[in-house]
Order: sequence, then structure tokens, then C-alpha cells
Amino acid sequence: MSKMKMADGSTVLRRNRPGTKAKDFCRWPDEPFEEMDSTLAVQQYIQQLIRHNPANIDLILKMPDSQDEGVWKYEHLRQFCMELNGLAVRLQGECHPETCTQMTATEQWIFLCAAHKTPKECPAIDYTRHTLDGAACLLNSNKYFPSRVSIKESSVAKLGSVCRRVYRIFSHAYFHHRSIFDEFENETCLCKRFTQFVTKYNLMSKDNLIVPILEEDSTPGESEA
Repeated sequence: MSKMKMADGSTVLRRNRPGTKAKDFCRWPDEPFEEMDSTLAVQQYIQQLIRHNPANIDLILKMPDSQDEGVWKYEHLRQFCMELNGLAVRLQGECHPETCTQMTATEQWIFLCAAHKTPKECPAIDYTRHTLDGAACLLNSNKYFPSRVSIKESSVAKLGSVCRRVYRIFSHAYFHHRSIFDEFENETCLCKRFTQFVTKYNLMSKDNLIVPILEEDSTPGESEA
């Protein structure tokens, strides 16, 4: 089923015909943000912008004037985690526990997995799964995020730690599975969008942004920080 906007402004569900291609599932007309009246309006708007052109990062990250900033950050992070599952699936083809025994990025960075009672080393693919599962559990928690319209500042403060952990998936892919990273990034611009997002909202220290995806991060000394 997909949504279709009628001439009178109403929205109806449209049943997709058998044999409809996946790329055609989301081909409904764009809708201005101010006309979206669902509690999922921010998610819908972000996905609409990405679907239209994933490379137009400035537009995707430009918050509407009327939007609550905490909700805007939250919905973007949810979207990043959903899209990162696509990278995780691709990594499974060559990121095996026997070859990538630790979650590493360059020879200087080894990350401990926080999914355990006491943080410990995990094979990189397990770390990836655990991190995305943990992020999903937190972002879907009714305790911290009971509303998609308004979010408490104490809950917004938790987004930074999620960003730091999921970013490590990008860094491992970049430094150890470069062909997979490049193919995925060329299609989605996800790492560049994520890097601009966390930089714009000060959700991560620049010292931890080790993938040289932005021009200003291309200095060799900075990329190894």
C-alpha cells in the first residue's frame, strides 16, 4: 500500500499492483512540510528529501522554521540508523568474525562494545549489529522518547552517545572495507550527511570524525586524530 494525495487535499491509500518494482513503491507526489499533519511528519519530510536527491545534503539538513530542534535531531538520527542497516548487510559479505576480530578503524582505534554488561571487544560485524540494535532500542524507548512531536532536553542529550557509536560503523567500513564503503556512499551520501549533521549540531568532537569525507577534514594529520 502507498499514499496518494487527491485533488481535494485528502489522502488515500493506494494498493500497489502485483509486480510493482521496489523503486516505484514511494513514487507519490511531494508534499510541503506545512501540509503534513501526521505525528510522523518530520520523518516523512526527511525521507521525502532523501528520496528526491540524497546528494542535496544542505537541503536535507535544513530545519523548517516551525520545527522543534530536538525532534529534528532525533528523527535524523533514527533515519541514519535505518539506512546504516543497508551498509551492515553489505559488510556481512566480507566482514567475518574470523578476519575482523575487533572493531577497529586504522591501527590507532579499537572500540569496545557497550552491548555487554561490561564493555568488551567484539568482532566488527557483531559490534555493528549490537550497536544498531542498541540504538534502535533507545530511540524506540517509550521511557526516553514517548513522543515524536516533543522531546525532553534530557532525552535529546542522549543522542550524542548514539552518534559516537554508530559512526564507528562508518569508520570501520572506510578503513577496512573501502570498496563496500565507496559503493554505498556513492549511492546514499550517508557518511557525508552524517558527518555534516553531527558537526552542525555539535553532537561529536571533530577529533573523532576520522573518515576524511568533508573537504575540511582531508588534512592527513586531522584524519588520524
